[in-house]
Amino acid sequence: MKYLHLIWAALFRRKTRTILTLVSIIAAFLLFGMLDAVRTSFNQAGQSANGAERLQTGSKLSFIQTLPQSLEAQIAQVPGVKMVTYANWFGGAYQDPHNQVFSFAVEPNYIDLYPEIDVSPAERKTFDDTRTGVLVGETLAKRFNWKVGDKIPMQSTIFPNRQGSKNWTFDIVGIMHAKDKKTGGFFDQMLLLHWKYFDETTPFNRGQVGWYVTRVTDVNQADRVAKAIDALSANSDHETRTQTEQAATANWMKQLADIGLIVGSIMGAVFFTLLLLSGNTMMQAVRERTSELAVLKTLGFSNHAVLAIVLAESVLLLLLGGVIGLGIASLIIPAVSAGSGGMLNLPIVGASSWILGVVLMIAIGLLVGALPAIRAMRLNIVDALAGR
Repeated sequence: MKYLHLIWAALFRRKTRTILTLVSIIAAFLLFGMLDAVRTSFNQAGQSANGAERLQTGSKLSFIQTLPQSLEAQIAQVPGVKMVTYANWFGGAYQDPHNQVFSFAVEPNYIDLYPEIDVSPAERKTFDDTRTGVLVGETLAKRFNWKVGDKIPMQSTIFPNRQGSKNWTFDIVGIMHAKDKKTGGFFDQMLLLHWKYFDETTPFNRGQVGWYVTRVTDVNQADRVAKAIDALSANSDHETRTQTEQAATANWMKQLADIGLIVGSIMGAVFFTLLLLSGNTMMQAVRERTSELAVLKTLGFSNHAVLAIVLAESVLLLLLGGVIGLGIASLIIPAVSAGSGGMLNLPIVGASSWILGVVLMIAIGLLVGALPAIRAMRLNIVDALAGR
Protein backbone atom coordinates (compact mmCIF):
# COMPACT_ATOMS: atom_id res chain seq x y z
CA MET A 1 0.00 0.00 0.00
CA LYS A 2 2.98 2.31 0.57
CA TYR A 3 3.66 2.63 -3.16
CA LEU A 4 0.05 2.30 -4.40
CA HIS A 5 0.04 5.85 -5.83
CA LEU A 6 3.25 5.06 -7.73
CA ILE A 7 1.85 1.79 -9.09
CA TRP A 8 -1.44 3.46 -10.07
CA ALA A 9 0.34 6.25 -11.92
CA ALA A 10 2.51 3.77 -13.80
CA LEU A 11 -0.50 1.64 -14.69
CA PHE A 12 -2.34 4.55 -16.33
CA ARG A 13 0.72 6.11 -17.91
CA ARG A 14 -0.74 5.10 -21.30
CA LYS A 15 -4.45 5.47 -20.61
CA THR A 16 -5.73 4.24 -23.97
CA ARG A 17 -3.68 1.06 -23.91
CA THR A 18 -4.56 0.33 -20.30
CA ILE A 19 -8.29 0.91 -20.85
CA LEU A 20 -8.35 -1.34 -23.92
CA THR A 21 -6.54 -4.05 -21.97
CA LEU A 22 -8.99 -3.62 -19.08
CA VAL A 23 -11.93 -4.04 -21.48
CA SER A 24 -10.43 -7.33 -22.67
CA ILE A 25 -9.95 -8.53 -19.09
CA ILE A 26 -13.50 -7.49 -18.17
CA ALA A 27 -14.87 -9.41 -21.15
CA ALA A 28 -12.82 -12.49 -20.23
CA PHE A 29 -14.02 -12.60 -16.62
CA LEU A 30 -17.59 -11.73 -17.60
CA LEU A 31 -17.50 -14.82 -19.81
CA PHE A 32 -15.89 -16.78 -16.99
CA GLY A 33 -18.69 -15.82 -14.60
CA MET A 34 -21.41 -16.76 -17.09
CA LEU A 35 -19.86 -20.08 -18.09
CA ASP A 36 -19.07 -21.00 -14.49
CA ALA A 37 -22.74 -20.45 -13.67
CA VAL A 38 -23.66 -22.84 -16.50
CA ARG A 39 -21.16 -25.41 -15.23
CA THR A 40 -22.42 -25.07 -11.65
CA SER A 41 -26.03 -25.39 -12.81
CA PHE A 42 -25.28 -28.71 -14.52
CA ASN A 43 -23.28 -30.00 -11.55
CA GLN A 44 -26.05 -29.14 -9.09
CA ALA A 45 -28.71 -30.76 -11.23
CA GLY A 46 -27.96 -34.27 -10.00
CA GLN A 47 -28.31 -33.47 -6.32
CA SER A 48 -31.23 -34.27 -4.00
CA ALA A 49 -34.76 -33.89 -5.37
CA ASN A 50 -36.08 -32.60 -2.04
CA GLY A 51 -37.79 -29.24 -2.46
CA ALA A 52 -39.14 -30.05 -5.93
CA GLU A 53 -42.92 -30.13 -6.44
CA ARG A 54 -42.64 -32.08 -9.70
CA LEU A 55 -40.47 -35.03 -10.64
CA GLN A 56 -39.72 -36.31 -14.12
CA THR A 57 -39.22 -40.01 -14.80
CA GLY A 58 -37.44 -41.12 -17.95
CA SER A 59 -35.41 -44.03 -19.21
CA LYS A 60 -32.20 -44.65 -17.29
CA LEU A 61 -30.45 -45.65 -20.50
CA SER A 62 -31.16 -42.66 -22.76
CA PHE A 63 -33.67 -39.88 -23.20
CA ILE A 64 -34.67 -41.32 -26.59
CA GLN A 65 -35.74 -44.63 -25.01
CA THR A 66 -39.47 -44.92 -24.28
CA LEU A 67 -41.29 -46.43 -21.30
CA PRO A 68 -44.45 -48.58 -21.13
CA GLN A 69 -47.68 -46.72 -20.44
CA SER A 70 -48.55 -49.33 -17.85
CA LEU A 71 -46.11 -47.70 -15.44
CA GLU A 72 -48.59 -44.86 -14.86
CA ALA A 73 -50.86 -46.95 -12.63
CA GLN A 74 -47.90 -48.25 -10.63
CA ILE A 75 -46.41 -44.80 -10.12
CA ALA A 76 -49.80 -43.48 -8.98
CA GLN A 77 -49.78 -46.07 -6.16
CA VAL A 78 -46.40 -44.92 -4.77
CA PRO A 79 -46.88 -43.27 -1.34
CA GLY A 80 -46.30 -39.53 -1.65
CA VAL A 81 -47.46 -39.26 -5.27
CA LYS A 82 -50.33 -36.80 -5.66
CA MET A 83 -50.79 -36.95 -9.43
CA VAL A 84 -49.03 -38.47 -12.43
CA THR A 85 -49.14 -37.83 -16.15
CA TYR A 86 -47.04 -38.64 -19.20
CA ALA A 87 -45.89 -37.14 -22.49
CA ASN A 88 -44.02 -37.85 -25.70
CA TRP A 89 -41.86 -35.62 -27.82
CA PHE A 90 -43.60 -34.97 -31.16
CA GLY A 91 -41.18 -32.57 -32.82
CA GLY A 92 -43.07 -30.68 -35.48
CA ALA A 93 -42.38 -27.96 -38.02
CA TYR A 94 -44.89 -25.53 -39.51
CA GLN A 95 -44.82 -24.89 -43.29
CA ASP A 96 -41.02 -24.84 -43.40
CA PRO A 97 -38.59 -27.31 -41.74
CA HIS A 98 -36.82 -24.32 -40.19
CA ASN A 99 -40.02 -23.28 -38.35
CA GLN A 100 -39.51 -25.76 -35.54
CA VAL A 101 -42.24 -25.96 -32.89
CA PHE A 102 -41.80 -27.37 -29.38
CA SER A 103 -44.64 -29.87 -29.62
CA PHE A 104 -45.54 -32.64 -27.20
CA ALA A 105 -48.16 -35.39 -27.14
CA VAL A 106 -49.65 -35.34 -23.64
CA GLU A 107 -52.32 -36.91 -21.50
CA PRO A 108 -55.22 -34.46 -20.90
CA ASN A 109 -54.37 -34.09 -17.19
CA TYR A 110 -50.88 -32.88 -18.13
CA ILE A 111 -52.08 -29.29 -17.75
CA ASP A 112 -53.29 -30.00 -14.20
CA LEU A 113 -49.72 -30.61 -13.08
CA TYR A 114 -48.62 -27.22 -14.38
CA PRO A 115 -50.45 -24.40 -12.59
CA GLU A 116 -48.12 -22.04 -14.48
CA ILE A 117 -50.32 -22.63 -17.55
CA ASP A 118 -53.56 -20.68 -17.81
CA VAL A 119 -56.25 -22.05 -20.15
CA SER A 120 -59.90 -20.95 -20.05
CA PRO A 121 -62.33 -23.64 -18.79
CA ALA A 122 -64.21 -23.62 -22.09
CA GLU A 123 -61.05 -24.14 -24.15
CA ARG A 124 -59.85 -26.82 -21.75
CA LYS A 125 -63.14 -28.73 -22.16
CA THR A 126 -62.94 -28.42 -25.94
CA PHE A 127 -59.39 -29.77 -25.85
CA ASP A 128 -60.49 -32.77 -23.77
CA ASP A 129 -63.32 -33.52 -26.20
CA THR A 130 -61.51 -32.94 -29.51
CA ARG A 131 -59.37 -35.82 -30.72
CA THR A 132 -57.30 -33.71 -33.12
CA GLY A 133 -57.36 -30.61 -30.91
CA VAL A 134 -54.22 -28.82 -29.81
CA LEU A 135 -53.39 -26.08 -27.32
CA VAL A 136 -50.82 -23.56 -28.48
CA GLY A 137 -48.81 -21.04 -26.49
CA GLU A 138 -49.61 -17.36 -26.72
CA THR A 139 -46.20 -16.41 -28.15
CA LEU A 140 -46.35 -19.28 -30.65
CA ALA A 141 -49.81 -18.22 -31.81
CA LYS A 142 -48.63 -14.65 -32.38
CA ARG A 143 -45.54 -15.88 -34.24
CA PHE A 144 -47.62 -17.72 -36.88
CA ASN A 145 -50.80 -15.60 -36.61
CA TRP A 146 -52.80 -18.57 -35.35
CA LYS A 147 -56.19 -18.27 -33.67
CA VAL A 148 -58.73 -20.60 -32.13
CA GLY A 149 -60.58 -22.52 -34.84
CA ASP A 150 -57.67 -22.68 -37.28
CA LYS A 151 -56.78 -26.02 -38.84
CA ILE A 152 -52.99 -26.19 -39.11
CA PRO A 153 -50.70 -28.60 -40.96
CA MET A 154 -47.64 -29.83 -39.08
CA GLN A 155 -44.75 -31.89 -40.34
CA SER A 156 -43.27 -34.22 -37.76
CA THR A 157 -39.51 -34.47 -37.77
CA ILE A 158 -39.68 -38.07 -36.52
CA PHE A 159 -43.10 -39.75 -36.55
CA PRO A 160 -45.07 -40.68 -39.69
CA ASN A 161 -48.76 -41.50 -39.59
CA ARG A 162 -50.21 -44.87 -40.61
CA GLN A 163 -50.14 -43.84 -44.26
CA GLY A 164 -46.40 -43.30 -44.03
CA SER A 165 -46.63 -39.50 -44.33
CA LYS A 166 -45.09 -37.15 -41.79
CA ASN A 167 -47.79 -34.55 -42.49
CA TRP A 168 -50.27 -34.15 -39.65
CA THR A 169 -53.28 -31.87 -39.31
CA PHE A 170 -54.50 -30.38 -36.04
CA ASP A 171 -57.32 -28.10 -34.88
CA ILE A 172 -56.42 -25.21 -32.59
CA VAL A 173 -58.94 -25.30 -29.74
CA GLY A 174 -57.26 -23.08 -27.17
CA ILE A 175 -54.45 -20.66 -26.33
CA MET A 176 -52.13 -21.25 -23.36
CA HIS A 177 -50.97 -18.26 -21.33
CA ALA A 178 -48.07 -18.35 -18.88
CA LYS A 179 -49.19 -16.84 -15.59
CA ASP A 180 -45.64 -15.69 -14.88
CA LYS A 181 -43.72 -14.72 -18.00
CA LYS A 182 -40.41 -14.82 -16.09
CA THR A 183 -40.64 -18.42 -14.92
CA GLY A 184 -43.19 -19.98 -17.27
CA GLY A 185 -42.55 -18.21 -20.56
CA PHE A 186 -41.49 -21.52 -22.12
CA PHE A 187 -45.13 -22.67 -22.10
CA ASP A 188 -46.04 -19.72 -24.32
CA GLN A 189 -43.96 -21.31 -27.07
CA MET A 190 -45.33 -24.86 -26.82
CA LEU A 191 -47.92 -26.91 -28.67
CA LEU A 192 -49.75 -29.71 -26.88
CA LEU A 193 -51.62 -32.48 -28.70
CA HIS A 194 -53.43 -35.57 -27.45
CA TRP A 195 -51.20 -38.53 -26.62
CA LYS A 196 -54.02 -40.97 -27.49
CA TYR A 197 -54.41 -39.49 -30.98
CA PHE A 198 -50.63 -39.56 -31.41
CA ASP A 199 -50.41 -43.19 -30.23
CA GLU A 200 -53.25 -44.39 -32.46
CA THR A 201 -52.01 -42.54 -35.54
CA THR A 202 -48.32 -43.42 -35.67
CA PRO A 203 -47.28 -47.08 -35.91
CA PHE A 204 -43.99 -46.35 -34.17
CA ASN A 205 -45.29 -45.74 -30.66
CA ARG A 206 -47.61 -48.60 -29.64
CA GLY A 207 -48.41 -47.70 -26.05
CA GLN A 208 -45.06 -46.17 -25.18
CA VAL A 209 -44.46 -42.84 -23.45
CA GLY A 210 -41.41 -40.62 -23.44
CA TRP A 211 -41.48 -39.63 -19.78
CA TYR A 212 -43.71 -39.33 -16.74
CA VAL A 213 -44.29 -36.21 -14.66
CA THR A 214 -45.27 -36.64 -11.03
CA ARG A 215 -46.53 -34.13 -8.49
CA VAL A 216 -45.60 -35.02 -4.91
CA THR A 217 -47.67 -34.35 -1.79
CA ASP A 218 -44.67 -33.23 0.29
CA VAL A 219 -41.70 -31.52 -1.35
CA ASN A 220 -39.48 -32.58 1.55
CA GLN A 221 -40.12 -36.22 0.65
CA ALA A 222 -39.43 -35.83 -3.07
CA ASP A 223 -36.11 -37.68 -2.89
CA ARG A 224 -37.75 -40.69 -1.22
CA VAL A 225 -40.57 -40.68 -3.78
CA ALA A 226 -38.06 -40.56 -6.66
CA LYS A 227 -36.22 -43.62 -5.31
CA ALA A 228 -39.52 -45.49 -4.80
CA ILE A 229 -40.57 -44.80 -8.40
CA ASP A 230 -37.25 -46.05 -9.76
CA ALA A 231 -37.54 -49.18 -7.63
CA LEU A 232 -40.68 -50.16 -9.59
CA SER A 233 -38.65 -50.96 -12.70
CA ALA A 234 -35.36 -52.02 -11.12
CA ASN A 235 -33.69 -54.92 -12.98
CA SER A 236 -36.22 -54.72 -15.81
CA ASP A 237 -35.72 -53.90 -19.48
CA HIS A 238 -37.04 -50.39 -18.87
CA GLU A 239 -35.20 -49.12 -15.79
CA THR A 240 -35.97 -45.51 -14.97
CA ARG A 241 -34.27 -42.45 -13.54
CA THR A 242 -36.48 -40.05 -11.60
CA GLN A 243 -35.18 -36.55 -10.95
CA THR A 244 -36.19 -32.93 -10.87
CA GLU A 245 -37.16 -31.27 -14.14
CA GLN A 246 -34.01 -29.16 -14.02
CA ALA A 247 -31.86 -32.26 -13.56
CA ALA A 248 -33.67 -34.04 -16.38
CA THR A 249 -32.96 -31.16 -18.75
CA ALA A 250 -29.33 -31.07 -17.65
CA ASN A 251 -28.90 -34.81 -18.23
CA TRP A 252 -30.54 -34.50 -21.64
CA MET A 253 -27.99 -31.84 -22.55
CA LYS A 254 -25.14 -33.95 -21.18
CA GLN A 255 -26.13 -36.82 -23.46
CA LEU A 256 -25.91 -34.47 -26.43
CA ALA A 257 -22.55 -32.94 -25.49
CA ASP A 258 -19.89 -32.84 -22.78
CA ILE A 259 -20.79 -29.52 -21.18
CA GLY A 260 -17.77 -29.54 -18.87
CA LEU A 261 -15.38 -30.07 -21.78
CA ILE A 262 -17.04 -27.35 -23.84
CA VAL A 263 -16.93 -24.82 -20.98
CA GLY A 264 -13.33 -25.76 -20.14
CA SER A 265 -12.21 -25.47 -23.75
CA ILE A 266 -13.79 -22.05 -24.20
CA MET A 267 -12.30 -20.72 -20.98
CA GLY A 268 -8.89 -22.19 -21.83
CA ALA A 269 -8.90 -20.38 -25.16
CA VAL A 270 -10.09 -17.14 -23.55
CA PHE A 271 -7.46 -17.13 -20.80
CA PHE A 272 -4.66 -18.13 -23.19
CA THR A 273 -5.53 -15.14 -25.36
CA LEU A 274 -5.72 -12.99 -22.22
CA LEU A 275 -2.22 -14.12 -21.22
CA LEU A 276 -0.80 -13.00 -24.55
CA LEU A 277 -2.66 -9.70 -24.52
CA SER A 278 -1.94 -8.64 -20.96
CA GLY A 279 1.62 -9.97 -21.19
CA ASN A 280 2.25 -7.79 -24.24
CA THR A 281 0.80 -4.79 -22.40
CA MET A 282 3.14 -5.28 -19.42
CA MET A 283 6.20 -5.85 -21.60
CA GLN A 284 5.57 -2.60 -23.47
CA ALA A 285 4.86 -0.69 -20.26
CA VAL A 286 8.16 -1.77 -18.66
CA ARG A 287 10.15 -1.23 -21.85
CA GLU A 288 8.89 2.37 -22.10
CA ARG A 289 9.81 3.08 -18.47
CA THR A 290 13.35 1.72 -18.52
CA SER A 291 14.90 5.06 -17.62
CA GLU A 292 12.27 5.72 -14.94
CA LEU A 293 12.98 2.38 -13.30
CA ALA A 294 16.69 3.23 -13.36
CA VAL A 295 15.90 6.50 -11.57
CA LEU A 296 14.00 4.56 -8.90
CA LYS A 297 17.05 2.40 -8.33
CA THR A 298 19.21 5.52 -8.19
CA LEU A 299 16.93 6.91 -5.48
CA GLY A 300 17.51 3.82 -3.36
CA PHE A 301 14.86 1.32 -4.43
CA SER A 302 16.26 -2.19 -4.15
CA ASN A 303 16.07 -4.76 -6.94
CA HIS A 304 13.41 -6.65 -5.04
CA ALA A 305 11.38 -3.47 -4.49
CA VAL A 306 11.37 -2.79 -8.25
CA LEU A 307 10.40 -6.42 -8.86
CA ALA A 308 7.50 -6.12 -6.43
CA ILE A 309 6.29 -2.83 -7.95
CA VAL A 310 6.11 -4.28 -11.47
CA LEU A 311 4.42 -7.46 -10.26
CA ALA A 312 1.93 -5.42 -8.23
CA GLU A 313 1.14 -3.34 -11.31
CA SER A 314 0.42 -6.47 -13.31
CA VAL A 315 -1.74 -8.03 -10.58
CA LEU A 316 -3.63 -4.75 -10.04
CA LEU A 317 -4.43 -4.58 -13.76
CA LEU A 318 -5.92 -8.10 -13.68
CA LEU A 319 -7.78 -7.50 -10.41
CA LEU A 320 -9.37 -4.29 -11.67
CA GLY A 321 -10.66 -5.89 -14.87
CA GLY A 322 -11.52 -9.22 -13.28
CA VAL A 323 -13.55 -7.83 -10.38
CA ILE A 324 -15.51 -5.55 -12.72
CA GLY A 325 -16.13 -8.48 -15.09
CA LEU A 326 -17.38 -10.80 -12.35
CA GLY A 327 -19.44 -7.96 -10.90
CA ILE A 328 -21.18 -7.45 -14.25
CA ALA A 329 -21.75 -11.22 -14.51
CA SER A 330 -23.40 -11.16 -11.06
CA LEU A 331 -25.84 -8.54 -12.34
CA ILE A 332 -26.49 -10.13 -15.74
CA ILE A 333 -27.06 -13.76 -14.67
CA PRO A 334 -30.34 -13.14 -12.76
CA ALA A 335 -31.61 -11.08 -15.70
CA VAL A 336 -30.71 -13.87 -18.15
CA SER A 337 -32.50 -16.47 -16.01
CA ALA A 338 -35.57 -14.26 -15.67
CA GLY A 339 -35.63 -13.47 -19.38
CA SER A 340 -35.43 -17.13 -20.39
CA GLY A 341 -39.00 -17.79 -19.34
CA GLY A 342 -37.95 -20.55 -16.96
CA MET A 343 -35.82 -22.41 -19.50
CA LEU A 344 -32.62 -21.40 -17.70
CA ASN A 345 -32.08 -21.44 -13.96
CA LEU A 346 -28.53 -20.21 -13.56
CA PRO A 347 -27.16 -19.78 -10.03
CA ILE A 348 -25.73 -16.43 -9.02
CA VAL A 349 -21.97 -15.97 -8.87
CA GLY A 350 -21.29 -17.49 -5.47
CA ALA A 351 -18.38 -17.35 -3.06
CA SER A 352 -16.62 -20.31 -4.70
CA SER A 353 -16.75 -18.63 -8.12
CA TRP A 354 -15.42 -15.39 -6.68
CA ILE A 355 -12.58 -17.19 -4.90
CA LEU A 356 -11.67 -19.10 -8.06
CA GLY A 357 -11.90 -15.91 -10.09
CA VAL A 358 -9.65 -13.93 -7.74
CA VAL A 359 -7.10 -16.77 -7.68
CA LEU A 360 -7.07 -16.74 -11.49
CA MET A 361 -6.65 -12.95 -11.53
CA ILE A 362 -3.67 -13.09 -9.19
CA ALA A 363 -2.14 -16.10 -10.95
CA ILE A 364 -2.43 -14.55 -14.41
CA GLY A 365 -1.18 -11.22 -13.07
CA LEU A 366 1.91 -12.85 -11.58
CA LEU A 367 2.50 -14.92 -14.69
CA VAL A 368 2.31 -12.05 -17.19
CA GLY A 369 4.25 -9.75 -14.89
CA ALA A 370 7.06 -12.19 -14.13
CA LEU A 371 9.24 -11.61 -17.22
CA PRO A 372 9.03 -7.79 -17.28
CA ALA A 373 9.50 -7.69 -13.50
CA ILE A 374 12.64 -9.86 -13.67
CA ARG A 375 13.94 -7.67 -16.48
CA ALA A 376 13.33 -4.55 -14.36
CA MET A 377 15.02 -6.13 -11.35
CA ARG A 378 18.17 -6.96 -13.35
CA LEU A 379 18.29 -3.51 -14.93
CA ASN A 380 21.71 -1.88 -14.89
CA ILE A 381 21.39 1.78 -13.88
CA VAL A 382 24.18 3.10 -16.16
CA ASP A 383 22.99 1.17 -19.22
CA ALA A 384 19.36 2.16 -18.64
CA LEU A 385 20.11 5.87 -18.26
CA ALA A 386 22.38 5.77 -21.30
CA GLY A 387 19.56 4.22 -23.35
CA ARG A 388 21.45 1.00 -23.97
